[in-house]
Amino acid sequence: MGAVTNGQGGATHRYQALADIICALLDSGVLCQGMRAPSVRRIAAEQGVSISTVLHAYRLLEDRGVLEARPKSGFYVTGGGPTARATPRASKPKDGPVKVAVARGVLSLLEYAGRPDIVPLGCAIPSAELLSAGGLDRFLARTARVKGKAYNIYTEPRGDAQLRREICHRALRCGQVLRPDAVAITNGCTEALSLALRAVTKRGDAVAIESPTYFGLLQVLEALELHAIELPTAADTGLDIAALAQVLATKPVKACLFSSSFNNPLGCSLTDDGKRAVLALLERHGVPLIEDDIYGDIYFGPERPKPFMALGRQADVIYCSSFSKTVAPGYRVGWIATERHMERVLEAKFALTLCGAALPQAALAEFLSSGGYDSHLRRIRRAFAENIDRMTRAVDRCFPAQTRITRPAGGFVLWLEIPGRFDSRRLFDVAIAHGICFAPGAIFSPSKSHANCMRLSCGHPWDARIEESIETLGTLTANMLEKV
Repeated sequence: MGAVTNGQGGATHRYQALADIICALLDSGVLCQGMRAPSVRRIAAEQGVSISTVLHAYRLLEDRGVLEARPKSGFYVTGGGPTARATPRASKPKDGPVKVAVARGVLSLLEYAGRPDIVPLGCAIPSAELLSAGGLDRFLARTARVKGKAYNIYTEPRGDAQLRREICHRALRCGQVLRPDAVAITNGCTEALSLALRAVTKRGDAVAIESPTYFGLLQVLEALELHAIELPTAADTGLDIAALAQVLATKPVKACLFSSSFNNPLGCSLTDDGKRAVLALLERHGVPLIEDDIYGDIYFGPERPKPFMALGRQADVIYCSSFSKTVAPGYRVGWIATERHMERVLEAKFALTLCGAALPQAALAEFLSSGGYDSHLRRIRRAFAENIDRMTRAVDRCFPAQTRITRPAGGFVLWLEIPGRFDSRRLFDVAIAHGICFAPGAIFSPSKSHANCMRLSCGHPWDARIEESIETLGTLTANMLEKV
């Protein structure tokens, strides 16, 4: 085995490269289920890395369900390694502002998302069964029973004060310094993004985005009659910073809207240095950044990615997130943080929804202060990592050769690139007839530039029904490719 490097000659992601080597041993049959993995000291000596690096790699594989630690015995193989297939190629979007019109395609997806007779691979909504947020439900019931009358009121537009304080306390863990008065509670992350855009843009302005990007962001741009400038984005390295520099120098960009952790649908993140480079560019051009960090807490490595805001405390950043992907999709509790633009945010919030529901906010505040959220996060991170691992193996086994697959380091979605002139929207119609829903690639771009791609949600517990649906999708994809 050769030395472990990160592709750029540095050591930033050495533990991830080391984890890939262990998985290659699994794929080749050198390591099999039930076998003891090479000792930490042996791997450190052979690869010329620190024991800490090896432990990070083994813990990453443990989170993915590939290895398990046994007290006083070491690490043992529980499953095989990830796919050896290539990751999707970096996007090459059209140059210049594009009018956004994705609502029609998105609504056709949402029409099937909640039907119990359809296998739910379409929308990135974690299942209630997997979240098992019984602790939060008990806090809600107790709060309603003990203080129900006190919370049957309108809150101030900023939202529950205790919840805002708890959000600020948690932000400190990743170096993000927030004041409670610089935080406002929103109806999910979508409202937070909408408020942020209303604060810094007007109708007809151009906003720079990653390509592909979450279709919900595109819907917000469309509703506000904003134009999008798509930027090349790679599944392994994230946003093309050189392309951003070129766009800022030549196009009338009024704001940027980027994911800071695990882009949906690619699952990629910029390094800290990459984020600092983006902040420096935006400061030079006087362009604000709206960051979507909704997946930040669902990380599979040893550390949570730092938000942009934590890396540039004086930068013009509007931070948006929510609890919808981690604990309570139905509560619709998100938040927005900004020092410079809070007055305009609150004006827009008051005009749109006045305030959020008081009781769910109070229950979440109690849940966060109890410490239960952290153990909950550790459990769901393991569950999502295992789901992604199983989905990856199923796709590897069932889909045509040359299908490319992402290797997300967080979140719970997979992005597939099908070879040739493939139309995933046509596959979507056929799949629905077979009782399977997924997200076709074209709705992740205002220019419809990802028609040969598709997103699969791994937000539901793995079972025979989901595995059979992947087998069916693979067969349908192969049949369609034969006719292209």
